[in-house]
Amino acid sequence: MTRQETVLEYLRERHIAFTCYNHPEGKTIEEAKRWWKDDGSIHCKNLFFRNHKGNKHYLVCFHCDHDLDIHDLERRLKESLVSQGKPSCGKLSFASPERMMRYLGLEPGSVSPFGLINDTENHVYLFLDINLKNAETLSFHPNDCRGTVVISKEDFEKYLATVGNAYEYIELYPSL
Repeated sequence: MTRQETVLEYLRERHIAFTCYNHPEGKTIEEAKRWWKDDGSIHCKNLFFRNHKGNKHYLVCFHCDHDLDIHDLERRLKESLVSQGKPSCGKLSFASPERMMRYLGLEPGSVSPFGLINDTENHVYLFLDINLKNAETLSFHPNDCRGTVVISKEDFEKYLATVGNAYEYIELYPSL
């Protein structure tokens, strides 16, 4: 079964509504934008980080038209985690392809929250930009950069509840 088929089957088995369409490969946002349909969804950028010790991993999702300064991201994540009594994320760096495969079962260019299906130990902590909370629909790769899953925010949160990873909405940048 392909990674995309695994995602779609997972969603169907849990009665989570979505639509999916296929297109040519788009490993970067710039490439993918050529193929995305104008479906009204917020297309998301997904970045996978590790802390300086390599024992914590974070998936960060936000609107595809934004970029993040890693030092500002570190500060925001640290403030959020510490305010909840959790350990600070410390210094962040991009996780290696090996770590991406180990924790999400994915390769660079195909990172998405649907990779959490493969994180059976719920090791990865997910941060979603607060602006996504106001979206009616979101879109992500189905663990393959040759497809796009469009899902309502409510059904996406239903999905997150089924995988069980800790997550939170956090302000990563000012509202659009």
